[in-house]
Amino acid sequence: MVILVGMGEHMAERFLPLYLQELTQNTATGILAIGLLAGMDDLLSALYSFPGGYLSDRLGTKRALLIFNGLSMVGFLIVILVPTWWAVLLGAAFFISWSAISLPATMDLVAKAVPKNKRAMGVSVLALVRRVPKMLGPVLGGACIAVWGVAGGVRAAFLIALGLALAAAVIQQVLITDDSRETKPAEANPLRLWREMPPALRSLLFSDILIRFCERIPDAFVVVWVTRTIAHPTSELTFGWLSAIENITAVLIYVPVAILADRFGKKPFVLITFAFFTLFPLALLHAQSFNLLVAVFVLRGLKEFGEPTRKALIMDLAPEGRKAAMFGLYYLLRDVTVAFAAFGGALLWQVSPQANLLTAFGCGVIGTIWFALRGRA
Repeated sequence: MVILVGMGEHMAERFLPLYLQELTQNTATGILAIGLLAGMDDLLSALYSFPGGYLSDRLGTKRALLIFNGLSMVGFLIVILVPTWWAVLLGAAFFISWSAISLPATMDLVAKAVPKNKRAMGVSVLALVRRVPKMLGPVLGGACIAVWGVAGGVRAAFLIALGLALAAAVIQQVLITDDSRETKPAEANPLRLWREMPPALRSLLFSDILIRFCERIPDAFVVVWVTRTIAHPTSELTFGWLSAIENITAVLIYVPVAILADRFGKKPFVLITFAFFTLFPLALLHAQSFNLLVAVFVLRGLKEFGEPTRKALIMDLAPEGRKAAMFGLYYLLRDVTVAFAAFGGALLWQVSPQANLLTAFGCGVIGTIWFALRGRA
């Protein structure tokens, strides 16, 4: 399901800015539409998490995933049938955050299907699977544009995405066990659900928010630092290769870390992950040449060291019968709060790049120490 829906999503979504420029003939409206599209992605990713978790608890994983796939298909159809910039934004509201709205249900499915002592491995395999469409989708989408041009190619990619999402919906309904009768009454009020959140999960959430501030404050400016600011700037192509090094590092460590986390407990590996997040802005501050940047981007890839383990820990700490909704609430609170970090990062960068990177490092230090002292596994 993740491969099929994700493949369609990444085939088409990556090229939407080009499509918007084509539809608006490169006017100021197109630039505004591209900005709105990017803002929608961040905002909806945060806001969709809790409804996704609630519906999974309310209807069961099988029915909820069918609804989420249906919403994606509606969005694809809107873009295919109505070639205007506003229709792209309307359709995007249905499909652009499929990953966010479906993640609580998908995690709940993993938690039910995999024994607790193998849960970190289950989430790690899911993380690996999610990278397949991220790598292959843009290649196929680019091929569509090469054959049919921007407008025709993007619409063709969405047509293929629609077929893949339909196939995923059929397959998941056949293979997923109906769990709607197993669920207890779902909680629609996030304030009541917050009161049910265990103290250990609240501590993890607080630490994670600080760690995400550490990540997001400099995130948009990393490319500026590498290609414009340092003593020996690199080219944009070199930055692309550095990003590839980061992703390769992340892929290589998923499975080995999952094996160790399932065997020796999750907290040490989450703590090490937070330390890698924390060290990245400090290391970047002192990286003024290509050789040092290679090491820094390997470090950036290592921040995925225990990310699947952290997700598995959320599912472990969430109460039974509330796992999907609790996972959604966790991401809602985290991502809405962290959405302000990018704006704060811009203000700090105007003061100085050093102020941006050192503030990010400070947030990471506090978050890591908090989890070391208060975190539970």
